[in-house]
Amino acid sequence: MIGICAYGGYVPRHRLNRMAIFGAMGWMNPVLIVHATGEKAVANFDEDSITLATAAGINCMEGFERERLDGVYFASTTAPFRERQNSVIMAGALCAREDVRTADFAGSLRSGTSALLSAIEAVGFNGGGPVLVSAADCRLGKSASVQEMYFGDAGASVLVGSENVIAEFKGSCSLAEDFVDHVRGSNSRFDRQWEERWIRDLGYNKFIPEAVQRLCQKFEMTPQDFEKIVYPCYMPSARRQIVKMLEIDPAVEQDGLQTVVGDTGSAQPLLMLGMALEEAEPGDKLLVIGYGNGCDALYFEVTEEIKKLKHRKRVSRSLAARQELDNYQKMLVWRDMIPADIGARGEEDLMMRWSLEWRHHNAVLGLQGSKCEVCGEQQFPPQLICANSECGAIDQRTPVNLSLGGGKIFTYTSDLLAASVNPPSFYGSIEFDGGGRAMMDFTDCTQEELVVGKRVKFTFRIQRYDSRRDLPIYFWKAIPIEEEVF
Repeated sequence: MIGICAYGGYVPRHRLNRMAIFGAMGWMNPVLIVHATGEKAVANFDEDSITLATAAGINCMEGFERERLDGVYFASTTAPFRERQNSVIMAGALCAREDVRTADFAGSLRSGTSALLSAIEAVGFNGGGPVLVSAADCRLGKSASVQEMYFGDAGASVLVGSENVIAEFKGSCSLAEDFVDHVRGSNSRFDRQWEERWIRDLGYNKFIPEAVQRLCQKFEMTPQDFEKIVYPCYMPSARRQIVKMLEIDPAVEQDGLQTVVGDTGSAQPLLMLGMALEEAEPGDKLLVIGYGNGCDALYFEVTEEIKKLKHRKRVSRSLAARQELDNYQKMLVWRDMIPADIGARGEEDLMMRWSLEWRHHNAVLGLQGSKCEVCGEQQFPPQLICANSECGAIDQRTPVNLSLGGGKIFTYTSDLLAASVNPPSFYGSIEFDGGGRAMMDFTDCTQEELVVGKRVKFTFRIQRYDSRRDLPIYFWKAIPIEEEVF
């Protein structure tokens, strides 16, 4: 049996009310008022598609041994690198094995479901080794555009394997159509879309029902046989028409999360699938559609194993952890859509020394420390000689993945002079569970949340951005928490 063994999702903490966008840009495009309902998820200044996908992958892998992973697949239309495999960075952050298979999927909004299908094929061919599929997008729409209203940022993951399968894969079909509704060139930052009627009538309302009908014919089923049908579509009118064309109860259609997250691109079908699996019961039949230059249609059946999965409200938990973004201009600065003066310190050339990064890549990407095999002293970064003055053992150490645990705030500082697009900068000393300390930045918090002795969890983020070379530099940051987060 091959299928989904676990699922996860990550929605950024910050949510921007769409009326705030209209309040700032409605003078230029009054029609935006039609779309100014609900809110959209906005990635923090130190987040991108890789960090969103990694956070979703960590959420998905709760309770699973990462060393067992045979594959890590990354899907996005907004990958940070053109020539540096993005999935390798994610695999390093997850502390996967060095012989893990990695692959990037891009070029279409259905890259998430394409990666999922490839993972299913890989597990079937390799005899059951689990493969993690993570999709994420941070798409940009121009100011005063409809895309700016409905684009949202998020990541979603599924773990594909042959053991403890919670949703068995039954089959699929695909459509490949060079139908251009949204397009972005290799040197373009912003999405460009064609006429909305074209997108609705000849895109969503044609290809999604056609994909459903083709799959139903293949397996001698009807749309009414499914307990949930998952498909990405940001247009309410198109969704109503699709429900009518499929002749299904509106309750069968999985909520598209448009009023609370937005259209998350490659991650959308997997994020919605996660929401469907939160409420699914054994025996439920699920149909998942990926849309973009055609369609992928995947048929799953929920098994009894889903009752054994712990902490099923994984996507909902991330949705609930929200904070309203207090102004629209902050998002523009974070996305480098308007120039902002961050002071002379921001002009310093801090070029990354890749040879140095390689020597410490396990510590940098995986937050990997070491524990002395003689006295048990734990330290970060890993050291050849034990830091315990009473021990001093040489090269007798075991790697420790510190990102799996937590720590406490030992010291903290609020710095208004540091170069940052989100002042003030918060940083300080963290004491890891089990021992060892490190200087780290704090993120997703306010100054009031920083208290000496308070618990923290760790998150993979952009440490700094090398604007001269257009390169994000990654490391781990600390987030203060009120209690243990499962």
